Amino acid sequence: MSDWVLRGLKTGIKTTRYPDAPETRPGISPGLPILGQEIAGVAELCPTRALLAENRCVTVDYRRCVHCFRCARPQDVTPARWQPGYEWAAVEASGNLERGVFGGSLHVLVVDAGDCGACLSEIAQLNNPYYNMHRLGFFITPTPRSADVLLVIGPVTDHMRLPLQKCYEAMPTPKRVVAVGACALSGGVFGPSFVAGSGAADVIPVDVLVPGCPPPPLAILHGLLVAVGRKPAAQITSSAGPAKAETVEVI
Repeated sequence: MSDWVLRGLKTGIKTTRYPDAPETRPGISPGLPILGQEIAGVAELCPTRALLAENRCVTVDYRRCVHCFRCARPQDVTPARWQPGYEWAAVEASGNLERGVFGGSLHVLVVDAGDCGACLSEIAQLNNPYYNMHRLGFFITPTPRSADVLLVIGPVTDHMRLPLQKCYEAMPTPKRVVAVGACALSGGVFGPSFVAGSGAADVIPVDVLVPGCPPPPLAILHGLLVAVGRKPAAQITSSAGPAKAETVEVI
């Protein structure tokens, strides 16, 4: 036992500094395409219609981006530039995030509404020692009756519509709903279809949107902080305009 204590003291704290300080370690985020780039031909490469050409600029709907990198690795046209970062969570237009509603620890219920497994894997990372969401007062709960925040992943298949609605109705108020991943925001590559919808907002009210396919753990953590009013929200449906973001080489 003493050997483990000594080893821990020598190793030091490895938990991410976020949200007290920006996380700068490599590999923590795949990034997102930068809006407003004056490039031609890239929008046609996007398989999910996340990129749209508008007045010679590229408009990005981050709800639909699946990180396929086709726009960053084209062969015949100028590639799109990507921005690093992970603070992607935005407030839904109909969401009402009144400040000061929550105090102390919060319980989070995760509902898999048809997820392929990618978003669920990223959410599971929040409990590990590096991200350690417990230090910020977030705890996973298995029951909606003790949940303050509902994390929804997946496009919401037909079989999950009723269970998702029942989970939401069983939660006490005040409560927040955070849609995580492109599928939960727009249906992603699976919906809308004959077996899946176009996201959680088709079934229940959504307060916070976290884009990505899958979003990295820090993006999900940012979504939780936005949901409880501890971090400002981002804008995930862009309009064409000048891009002021750091670029990163995509390998």
